[in-house]
Amino acid sequence: MIWLIVAAHVFVVVGFTTRILLRDDLSPPARLAWFVVLNLLPYLGSAVYFLFGEIDIGHRADKRHKAVFDGLKARAQGFMGTPDAADTLIGEVYRPAFHYAASINGFHPVSDNCAELLADEAETTARLVEDIDAATERVSVLYYIWLTDATGTAIADALIRAAERGVVCRAMADGLGSRGLVRSELWQRMEEAGVRCAVALPLKNPVRTVLTSRLDLRNHRKITVIDGTITYCGSQNAADPEFRIKAKYAPWVDVMLRLKGPVVAQNEILFLSDWLQATGEQFETLPLRAESVAGGFPAQVMGDGPTERRGATPQLFSGLFASAQEELILSTPYFVPDATVLEALCAAAYRGVAVSLIFPKRNDSWVVAAASRSYYRKLLSSGCRIHEFRDGLLHAKTLTIDGQVSVVGSSNLDQRSFDLNYENNMLLQDAAITCDLRARQQSYIARSDPVRHAEVLTWPRHERIWHNVIATIGPVL
Repeated sequence: MIWLIVAAHVFVVVGFTTRILLRDDLSPPARLAWFVVLNLLPYLGSAVYFLFGEIDIGHRADKRHKAVFDGLKARAQGFMGTPDAADTLIGEVYRPAFHYAASINGFHPVSDNCAELLADEAETTARLVEDIDAATERVSVLYYIWLTDATGTAIADALIRAAERGVVCRAMADGLGSRGLVRSELWQRMEEAGVRCAVALPLKNPVRTVLTSRLDLRNHRKITVIDGTITYCGSQNAADPEFRIKAKYAPWVDVMLRLKGPVVAQNEILFLSDWLQATGEQFETLPLRAESVAGGFPAQVMGDGPTERRGATPQLFSGLFASAQEELILSTPYFVPDATVLEALCAAAYRGVAVSLIFPKRNDSWVVAAASRSYYRKLLSSGCRIHEFRDGLLHAKTLTIDGQVSVVGSSNLDQRSFDLNYENNMLLQDAAITCDLRARQQSYIARSDPVRHAEVLTWPRHERIWHNVIATIGPVL
């Protein structure tokens, strides 16, 4: 019996260790993190690796996603932009980043767009409901978190009204983040009213999902498209700022853009890629249009996820950081960067760029909070400025560069957004909207506490050890 136990132990540890060594897609820090876990907790570590160790949505799902998206792109070439667009539309120093974004899933910059930065969560909901109520053809919405609170119900009721007057309404919610909604009476009312409802990455058979994929591969996107002429992009889910499922961290502070122009079609293509994969619906002709706004700015969509190439998001952000000449301001609620992103931020600060980073003071994830603070000393030593937002959970994901280039969307700077989640972002070059976003970022900074280098050096040793331990195993979390 003892020999059987020893043999089983060796088989488990050696087997999973060999698998880790055979994987070319793992970074050295991630591989080392798994070695640490497997050696300290061999059986638990092996179970965790089996459940969460590999980023695989499943062969059939991966193949279906690629077929759907490739088919969409082939039929929508006129809306994807052209490969040389960045060379004429984007400033020279920022072109490499826009070219890189285009390489991820084929969306190139398109000109003649306009955007409006919405004041707050209440205005976003009011304007969104107003636009749905004015829709005459179609409405498409996708949320990671859709609650049955006042905001979630207001959006659902607007869709119901639109469907009842003949508007084609498509509503999609993530199977985990919106699990309460898809089992609710509100979801049923939407379906009964004629709203076409779908669940992204459903959890109908969790055991099968565990055996063939991962439970934590999620659709984290927030997309709204109305009549093919208006789109919303940013960090806000269909939920109240009070966010009752995690009320002690409230309010959630988000940022949203309302956009018009040809970039709307790109966001709709991204939505349709998820919709077609989930439903199998087919279109004889794609319901797309590209209405230009005279004198508008260039913009492009970037979508990432576990079916795209690994490392795309951190490489994109690193390219954007490298393009900064004078100033870089970033806000994100979840900051667990890989080496690519961390070094790019430090390099920007070392070469004289004014780098400002805004994080929540109280994070709803203690793991992320600890891992984030493990990087403070290095960032502050390089000259980055860190601000911790104290008035709720700053959920806004924003980047402004030199008062010219902006990025808003759903991506955080953590391993989940880098590897596990389907995300959507908007890249644009425009001084006016970037000025508005920068002013919003400055309002966040005004409501934040600065973190000083001298203060970090005085943190107790046990805190520093804890932060570094969590950061060490960060790639497996």
